Amino acid sequence: MLTIGQRFPDFAMKGVVTAQIEDAFIEINHQSYPDKWRVFFFWPKDFTFVCPTEIAEFAQLHQDFAERDAQILGVSTDSEFVHLAWKQQKHELRDLPFPMLADIKRELTQASGILDLNEGVAQRATFIVDPEGLIRFVMVTDLNVGRNPKEVLRVLDALQTDELCPCNWQKGEKTLVAA
Repeated sequence: MLTIGQRFPDFAMKGVVTAQIEDAFIEINHQSYPDKWRVFFFWPKDFTFVCPTEIAEFAQLHQDFAERDAQILGVSTDSEFVHLAWKQQKHELRDLPFPMLADIKRELTQASGILDLNEGVAQRATFIVDPEGLIRFVMVTDLNVGRNPKEVLRVLDALQTDELCPCNWQKGEKTLVAA
């Protein structure tokens, strides 16, 4: 699995951005959001139980991420048509403010080292990638355990200070000074 300080892989995938077939799909690649922080969160499968809870929570925090010049990108190994069908069927996914990327060939999932060998799907992984394309945060949880998007936002805040941040540090609090 890729880790801190490594370059996030180049990629090109179809993204689903609306629930209407006529304008649902766009091409997104590693150069699509220049000069932005990017938050990639992978989920195992569409039409499951834990995944939509996380996706909806990232959507609720979208404006907070945008204010920090960060682009959220959701990814699974399902196709763009499966993403579209799920958006159309699941009310809380219908108007997501970020793209759902289709890694159907599993290229990004494999390149980042998060392909679950037993299930053949993406593990429940999160990467924060800085504007230079370097991984600054990575987290993976069990397929059955949802992540906390508020913690991802807290870590992004800490990374953007470029200072020493203590345990449970929150935006606006004092950072540490090395003695």
